Amino acid sequence: MRRLPPFFALRALEAAARHRSYSRAAQELAVTHGAVSQQIRRLEAELGARLFERRGNAMVPTPAAERLAGGVGRGLDVLQNAVAEFAQGAERDPLVISLDPQFANRWLPSRLGRLLADPAGANLEIRVEERRADFVTDGVDLGVRYGAGVWEGVEAHRLFRETLFPVCSPMFARTHPVSGPEDLLTAPLIHHGHRPWRLWFEAFGLPTPPQQGLLFDDSVMLLDAASQGLGFALARSGLMEPYFETGRLVRPLEDGIASDLGFFIVWRADSRKLVRITALRDWLVAEAVEAAGQTEGV
Repeated sequence: MRRLPPFFALRALEAAARHRSYSRAAQELAVTHGAVSQQIRRLEAELGARLFERRGNAMVPTPAAERLAGGVGRGLDVLQNAVAEFAQGAERDPLVISLDPQFANRWLPSRLGRLLADPAGANLEIRVEERRADFVTDGVDLGVRYGAGVWEGVEAHRLFRETLFPVCSPMFARTHPVSGPEDLLTAPLIHHGHRPWRLWFEAFGLPTPPQQGLLFDDSVMLLDAASQGLGFALARSGLMEPYFETGRLVRPLEDGIASDLGFFIVWRADSRKLVRITALRDWLVAEAVEAAGQTEGV
């Protein structure tokens, strides 16, 4: 296949031929008069033919240049139509969201009505997945992931910062009163395999007591056990809203420690649905900010 001249040089030719003016072509293309003139000279050198003649204040294309400019114009129309069709497809196709199961089950449900009533919630496909979705092969447009916020191939925006703090049932709080972190050293504790109590005690300069009692690797089971009055559990702030709203769990202490991990919104920067992704991201962040203000100090 024969190599085509540079695309911008062809655009400069088409605009200059249509306007009969390098200056007006430069204005349309948002470049200088000199840039258009340079591209035309470059094209003349490559094609081995003169393309324009000056007649008074007008730059008149030669008959051959007129035909070439017409072909370039028709080609630009085809490209513009293809891009427009592509953009329309980005609006018609569902916005596919991959959600962490805990986020999907405990943070999102109470907000679904507001989301669907907002333009950001139009035409969504929600997937709840234990595995980490591949944005290239799985057709996912936006995800909510739990971690440190660094994943290859995607942009990440923190949804909310998390703190860790003890929780228990209201009855358990009355029968096992605590006034400071040190009181938990001898209290019944429920353990999580990936979120050990060591994090809590070390943050306050306390020794970690020997691990005894229930051990879970699932946060839902951990919190359900705590709500049944089986001990104190170390909870993550981001997903506690439903438990506090229903009164199943309370915070016996105001103390909390910062977590390096959290929930992040992730997406590909080159997505054709970037406008819709940005709208949904901003909606989620606004909801998270509002929720943080409502639950602060609970």
